[in-house]
Amino acid sequence: MKTVTASLLGLCLLGAAGMAQAAGNCTISLKGDDAMKFDQKSVTVSASCAKITIELAHTGKLPAAAMGHNVVITQTKDLAALARDSVKAGVASDYVPKGDARVIAATKLIGGGEKTQITFPGNKLTAGGDYSFFCSFPGHSTLMKGALVVVK
Repeated sequence: MKTVTASLLGLCLLGAAGMAQAAGNCTISLKGDDAMKFDQKSVTVSASCAKITIELAHTGKLPAAAMGHNVVITQTKDLAALARDSVKAGVASDYVPKGDARVIAATKLIGGGEKTQITFPGNKLTAGGDYSFFCSFPGHSTLMKGALVVVK
């Protein structure tokens, strides 16, 4: 009886730990460098998050005018067209078209040694949806992009 109780308690604790980990995954942390690379190709967040935070650190040394980075979240089907339209938005808009419905969230553009973060409502993402993140600085989206996986 003692062994069965201990085993059941252990299973319950493992299940609770797994649920807490999924529920607590509300932050996307990325690093970008002077070689036009993010440190991750895929990130995961929970659909149960009331708010989601994007943290970006530029680990390079070049200024934003030469090698600026940001993070833009969009549906994967919109990535190529949004990246193209972002260039037209210009540096004054951090290369993000103002009021564009395809933009789910976007950080400001930063240069080497800088950090930025934003928070957006978690209900903008749906579990199982097809989302991507990318840098919209001209020419960067071909290398600086990845999958955003949203789990329950």
